[in-house]
Amino acid sequence: MSVKPVTRRTLLLGAGVTLVLSACGRQGGSDSRQLGISAIPDQDPELLNRLYPAVAERFAEATGLKVAYRPVTDYTAVVRAFEIGDIHLAWMGGLTGVQARARVPGATAIAQRDIDADFHSLFIAHTDSGLRPFDRMDGLRALAGHTLTFGSETSTSGRLMPQYFMRQAGLEQSDLRGKPGFSGSHDATIEFVAKGSFEAGAVNKQVWDATAAAGKVDLSKAVVLWQTPGYADYHWLARPDLDKTYGAGTRQKILALLLGLDHRNTEDAKVLTLFGATSFIRTTNSAYDRIEGVARELGLLQ
Repeated sequence: MSVKPVTRRTLLLGAGVTLVLSACGRQGGSDSRQLGISAIPDQDPELLNRLYPAVAERFAEATGLKVAYRPVTDYTAVVRAFEIGDIHLAWMGGLTGVQARARVPGATAIAQRDIDADFHSLFIAHTDSGLRPFDRMDGLRALAGHTLTFGSETSTSGRLMPQYFMRQAGLEQSDLRGKPGFSGSHDATIEFVAKGSFEAGAVNKQVWDATAAAGKVDLSKAVVLWQTPGYADYHWLARPDLDKTYGAGTRQKILALLLGLDHRNTEDAKVLTLFGATSFIRTTNSAYDRIEGVARELGLLQ
């Protein structure tokens, strides 16, 4: 499941360029003939390219529309595509969702996975770093003088909340050895720490668990230091003009599909498994008020 950032960019760059060019070539940025969806590229493109085309197919069945998954190169590109109307539905992290809503008034968080209301990050370390697991938040101060990598610069679970908890513990980025790295994705963070490129890293717990279960990355040299308290994270975000552009009831049809996915149904289970969840539940913009506050505090939202 792990992939180097350069390979990741190579695989997705062409798609990202196509996305931008298609947006520039359409007056008003929307296309009434085809509903565009996208997602933050938080993991290996191989996984994402299996998951989201399957989601697009289910959305098409539910709405009667042509639905296209449009992969992008980074988190910022998803927010931008949502802003200009090149996509009308996006799988966002907590921070990217807040950023997108700031740019598109009226955008609505409609659904999250059952695990997203109480999500967690992990701090991990290479075994040769001298760092050992701890039980309290103030244990993060042990990271002072060590190298550390986050995931994407606008990742909720790979940067925003880990940095917030570091600050709560009295550890500033300036206390680290050198500037923190930004690996670009959670699986890349795991690989960098496991190989010793960085002594420590902050990673999405779900991706860590999936990586450990898959056994494709040698984690014998990596150890979990601490699990953060919970917070709200991933969700589907809809533009306010979704129904106006694609027909009344479009948003409700998609919401009904998501909420109706049943892990006991074989086809539904395939989608839910790729999402790492057993169900989707309703959510609202207010569920991300804390994320918005932390983003403002850390200067990641203007």
